Amino acid sequence: MSTLRHMAQVAWKDLRIELRSREIVYTMAFFGALLVVIFSFAFPADARAVRGSLPGMLWVSMAFTGTIGLGRAFDRERENDTMRALLLAPVPRLAVFLGKAIAIAVLVLAVAAVATPLLGLFLDAPLLANADMIALVLVLGAIGFAIVGSVFAATLLKVRSRDVLLPVILYPLLVPLFVAGTKTTGVLVSERPDFGIAWYWIRFLGIYDAAFLVLSLWVFESLVIE
Repeated sequence: MSTLRHMAQVAWKDLRIELRSREIVYTMAFFGALLVVIFSFAFPADARAVRGSLPGMLWVSMAFTGTIGLGRAFDRERENDTMRALLLAPVPRLAVFLGKAIAIAVLVLAVAAVATPLLGLFLDAPLLANADMIALVLVLGAIGFAIVGSVFAATLLKVRSRDVLLPVILYPLLVPLFVAGTKTTGVLVSERPDFGIAWYWIRFLGIYDAAFLVLSLWVFESLVIE
């Protein structure tokens, strides 16, 4: 219970700072909306083309905006030297990691909540037909992105070229997540959704998140200390 309380405090600390400044979420939301507008002009307003390209648009927006938010969130810790204070505080380091990951996941979901309706509006995409399952996929994707991203963003915190290295290291590990996310979204927006295939990829996302959560809890402390 103590670890859960400390985790919630770390997450609330990050979210409270963001609620006051709105620096990260505004940047992510603006960039996500800009990508949606560009996509709406780049792809033809054809129903079949929209159904085929929509999953890629949505998950590319989440990937790019999430990387921006991830880098800026940990840059804030570096600039104020608060990461050192968090690691020296008498709380489990796993609580620090989980709290940071929760805050990142909330920010990514906030941007997804902006980008998804915009895609439906600009492209007349059928996103509301299976909105509950699409929301579940986005939640699992945001959790996986936050778990993997928080580990490497914290590890590269003191590296001079962290802005370049973070996507290079992060994206190869996130390829299975993006594949599962785009496959599920593509199935759900198709003319005849196959829910068996959709649930297969949703279970894959759940296993991916669980596996990387266990691995991250195991290696986070040693990576950050090094």
